[in-house]
Amino acid sequence: MQTVVHVTHEAIQKIGGIGAVLQGLFTSPVYLAGVHRNILIGPYWPTEESGEQRLGPLGEVLYSSMDSLYRSPLAARFREIEQTYDVGIVYGRRRYVDKATGAVSTPEVLLIDVSRFDAGKIGTFKFDLWKKFGIESAKYDHIWDYEQWVRLAQPAIASLHALGAASSVEPCVILSHEYMGMPTVLAAIMEGDRSNFRTIFYAHEVATMRRIVEHSPGHDTMFYNVMRSAVPQGHYVEDVFGDQSGYYKHSLVKAARYCDGIFAVGDYTLKEIRFLGPEFATVDAQLAYNGVPCWKIDVEEKMASRRKLRQYCKTLLKYEPDYIFTHVTRLVPSKGMWRDLRVLEHLEEHLRKRNETAVLFSLSTEVPARRGDDIRRMEQSYHWPVVHREGHPDMSGGEAAYYAGIQEFNAQSRNIKVVFINQFGFEQRLCGTRMPADMEFHDIRKGSDAEFGQSIYEPFGIAQVEPISFGGICVFSNVCGCAGFVEHAAGGETPNVIVADYTDLPEKGLRPEQLLAIGQPERDQIEHTVAEMVASELMARLPRTPAEFEQFIERGYALAQKMSWDAVAREYVLPGILRATKASRLKQIA
Repeated sequence: MQTVVHVTHEAIQKIGGIGAVLQGLFTSPVYLAGVHRNILIGPYWPTEESGEQRLGPLGEVLYSSMDSLYRSPLAARFREIEQTYDVGIVYGRRRYVDKATGAVSTPEVLLIDVSRFDAGKIGTFKFDLWKKFGIESAKYDHIWDYEQWVRLAQPAIASLHALGAASSVEPCVILSHEYMGMPTVLAAIMEGDRSNFRTIFYAHEVATMRRIVEHSPGHDTMFYNVMRSAVPQGHYVEDVFGDQSGYYKHSLVKAARYCDGIFAVGDYTLKEIRFLGPEFATVDAQLAYNGVPCWKIDVEEKMASRRKLRQYCKTLLKYEPDYIFTHVTRLVPSKGMWRDLRVLEHLEEHLRKRNETAVLFSLSTEVPARRGDDIRRMEQSYHWPVVHREGHPDMSGGEAAYYAGIQEFNAQSRNIKVVFINQFGFEQRLCGTRMPADMEFHDIRKGSDAEFGQSIYEPFGIAQVEPISFGGICVFSNVCGCAGFVEHAAGGETPNVIVADYTDLPEKGLRPEQLLAIGQPERDQIEHTVAEMVASELMARLPRTPAEFEQFIERGYALAQKMSWDAVAREYVLPGILRATKASRLKQIA
């Protein structure tokens, strides 16, 4: 029976992309047929929940020493681990459900409270990390995000032994979702042949490269051209961008070279892994794209969602738009949201010539969900979300900066407007009484004519392609991992996707130092050119008749089937896990 352990910060709550991956895999019949036992491991973070609710509304607590719950027959073993490492343990199950298919699974969940820890044991473990893997924990001891994952490692491995995860005939495969799980993976590797563990680093990004891209004024335009130039010359990230060892995530990610395998969620992520250093040239690294939601709808269902969105626009802005554009994302620099406005500037010219109108619903926030009562008060007081005010409960600092760009655009445009909805969810209860009473989140996906997602750094980009199954045109950057998956699944280009290449330099053959010097002025020029191309392509492709909408839906659904979580599990994840289970045996034979 194959056992797979997922070490992640999203063991209980879906926060971002990793949570979407877990949801996709744990509700995929193909994945569940290949992996019969899944265990989620993460640090316990104190919340208002207690007792039976410690593992969330879909959880079942079988052991929790802090709540005196001892339903598990392993209670004595867990208590021994707690005393050995001076930690707390919560163990149970969590239910995953796919509402569309009805698929259900209940992986085990192990949360470890590492707020206290035996000082002697953590000191010894950190010394071993340095001695065996070259990780200098002393540089990062003041960073709790590093400390908590290092503390998690040993009690996590001890708990897996207690659960019998490593005692079966088939090896137990530990997946480190991002840098967070690497200390646990390294603790497993330290056990050597004494234990039946195999390890995989699941690269949902390469943290080193994300930081460089986001912090450089040239962003993706600079970085990916530099990487393309450096690799053929045998140069790696630290040769070009300097010593990165002061960054704790870099040290943990570089240790992925000791794993039995590496999953990269996109083509550029795989290249970034190789760019970490010469030792990554021979590691077993493979693509493992993320899956895409795959739901069948008809034209009338799409039109019903479009009507809701058009009515919402009319209520807010007093006109019914001909086209509905959307961008659903987190409000972080990597999403390149200013690029939407640059495309809209050119779209405005096309729309004026055609005497047509459009709206962009930008659904994004950088803070937790606001209370419905606060939303309704803002709506009544100053017509949120058309108008915003800086400060609680409305705009945070980052939201205010983004809104300033929207205000400037809306003041200059006539045929297209942007509505900034800085709230989680998309329903009347959360977004105010001016939203249609029957609006659901899926309406912004089903009713969208085009979804923007022109990120500067995007290892995959599930959100960018979510509307594809519903016939929406998806507009994203060539550096997004989903671009490679779409091309692979479609067998080339498709009308349902527009890929914007912001790394295509007008002047070829630049020297390495010239590429490194690319900054905002050069990027601005390229963004203007590419945005103009995107706008022209979008206007040429937008469906206008029921027959054209139907064609986009049929093409999109067929494409989504090839990009579903079942397809990802069958073609990428399960073969990679199988290869990892055989890795040590193959090494011994070699």
